[in-house]
Amino acid sequence: MTTEAARNSHPIYFIGAFATGGLLTFMVHLNGELARYGNPLFSSWTAHGTGIIAAVVLLLVVHRRRTPRPEKAPNAPWWAYFGGISGAATVILTSTAVNSPLGLSGTLALGLAGQVAFSVAADSWGLFGLPKRRPDTRDIVALGLVVTGAALIILFGRGAA
Repeated sequence: MTTEAARNSHPIYFIGAFATGGLLTFMVHLNGELARYGNPLFSSWTAHGTGIIAAVVLLLVVHRRRTPRPEKAPNAPWWAYFGGISGAATVILTSTAVNSPLGLSGTLALGLAGQVAFSVAADSWGLFGLPKRRPDTRDIVALGLVVTGAALIILFGRGAA
């Protein structure tokens, strides 16, 4: 997305992204609680099992008969099928980290820093079919600010005991 396209985006996209961050925080907390009472693998199985049930129910509710189209839809790239593996690993690792001295805010801060760093690398190298985009000064400054914010949360955000 170009900078101009990002500036002219509908506000609902920004609200949705912000709400997703809140839901992600809630999910990490709930998965951490499941891991605390069970273990991280149990947390991952439970999260993905309830996700399957929710997806099936949603498909049954919104399913409509479609007229078949003669053209064939393009196949997804082979690496797209590994999203479930990274999702399971994410639940297991965050469930472990949230129950460590990092806590919820430290886990999410480091997770955000990792996401931004990896996304800058993916743009830079053109991973996953993305167009190659050389990071500019704003990208590097944003990455630095996110990493600095994560460090501040982890090192100084524990509060008085």
